[in-house]
Amino acid sequence: MIAIDTSILIDLLGDDVRADAAEACLRLALSAGPVVVCDVVVSEVTAGLGHGSEVMDVLEEMGLSFLPLDRRAAIRAGEMQRKYKQRLRENGTASSAAAQRTIPDFLVGAHAMLQCEALITRDDGFFRDYFKGLKVITPTLP
Repeated sequence: MIAIDTSILIDLLGDDVRADAAEACLRLALSAGPVVVCDVVVSEVTAGLGHGSEVMDVLEEMGLSFLPLDRRAAIRAGEMQRKYKQRLRENGTASSAAAQRTIPDFLVGAHAMLQCEALITRDDGFFRDYFKGLKVITPTLP
């Protein structure tokens, strides 16, 4: 089972130059097994596009399933964000608005790490750094 990040869905649903790579990556992942979205990703896509029930219909038409976060993932996300904030303080960048990561990023990573085998995302550096051992898949065109 593979999780998919909001960034990839934005590529797929938008008129972005990255849509072809995202679509090819999703097709490959779906051929290998289930691809899922967590509650956070559904919320972020709905916030950006609106019409929550329509968003779910579109995601299901793409072949995606819904897999909510479990308690272990929620706890791990909090632990990783605490580690992130500590790292920022140690580097003297805690007040930098550009450097701030919010809890949704950590929830998506923890969900993928603890409930799935991999994550499809454009933000591979962040997820590789904070979720060691998580297989990260980044769409690329041949």
